[in-house]
Amino acid sequence: MQNIVSKVSNEIIISHMLDVEFDKNIYLNNQDYKISFYDKDKNLLFGNLDEKLNFEQNFYNDEEKLIIVDSSTVGHLGIWYIALKDNSLKEKISNLKLNIFLIFLIFYTIIAILSWSLAKLFLKPIKNERERLNNFIKDTTHELNTPISAIIMSCEDDNLTKKQLDRIKFSAKRVSEIYKDLTYIFLGNIEKKSLDKIDLSKVIKEEIINFEPMIARKRLKINLNIEEFFYEINKDDFIRLFNNLFSNAIKYNKTDGNIDIILQNRELIIKDSGIGISKDKIKDIFNRYYRATNQSGGFGLGLNIVNMICKTYNIKIDVQSLENIGSTFTLKL
Repeated sequence: MQNIVSKVSNEIIISHMLDVEFDKNIYLNNQDYKISFYDKDKNLLFGNLDEKLNFEQNFYNDEEKLIIVDSSTVGHLGIWYIALKDNSLKEKISNLKLNIFLIFLIFYTIIAILSWSLAKLFLKPIKNERERLNNFIKDTTHELNTPISAIIMSCEDDNLTKKQLDRIKFSAKRVSEIYKDLTYIFLGNIEKKSLDKIDLSKVIKEEIINFEPMIARKRLKINLNIEEFFYEINKDDFIRLFNNLFSNAIKYNKTDGNIDIILQNRELIIKDSGIGISKDKIKDIFNRYYRATNQSGGFGLGLNIVNMICKTYNIKIDVQSLENIGSTFTLKL
């Protein structure tokens, strides 16, 4: 509006200075506003405004219509005041309100969609972890129930046979291993461990003896190619590391299969002839609670423990596996 008034004022001044006619009808016939021109005494010269004006104010509102009073003509062509009223102010305000509402509506919709998407994205890992934890609890219950039931059933007979004693011993060892795994996962970083320079070949041979019942059950052939090698590590940690890899090689092996254990050139290799792991699952096998297969039970802690121990002692671990051919775990000590 101010631009219109300034334009009219300039034309009046130029018309007076150049002595040309000022075409007032161009402005009087405009539908967007009403305009009137006044002399020095504020008397109407010509125009179409019918409101009583307040010449003391440069602009003011009148029933949602903005009125501007301008005195920049300073008497040219006898015109001292120009008053202009915008007829479209109410409509402009309504349109502005509508535009603001639409902008806020679009903005709110975008924020709502983004919030929902981000919430879904952030909650997905929590949901997956909760499902894994639920499965872990169920599997732990099952894993504990099996050896405990075997112990109870075997103890019901007063005259225990060697086979029953072996079953009790094996079941008790299984419960002990589960306890140790859970303790290592949840309390392993609390206690301070001593480091010993131990002969890994000796420890491996001792641990293989403890697995003889499992080995015999599947009629597995164990091929040893190990040499004396001293390595600085907590003995319990190495036993847990080896036992988890070796027990997996037994559990996921085929009947009458083979397991190769090689300890040479600062490398420990455990190779089995088992079911193998698909390529798309290898990247996840070290995640806690993850199981590449439901075969042979377990609850997805073994390889996670292996990975934790390897990281603790800066041991590089490599996995090569082919489905139905077998898996090879290589530890670079």
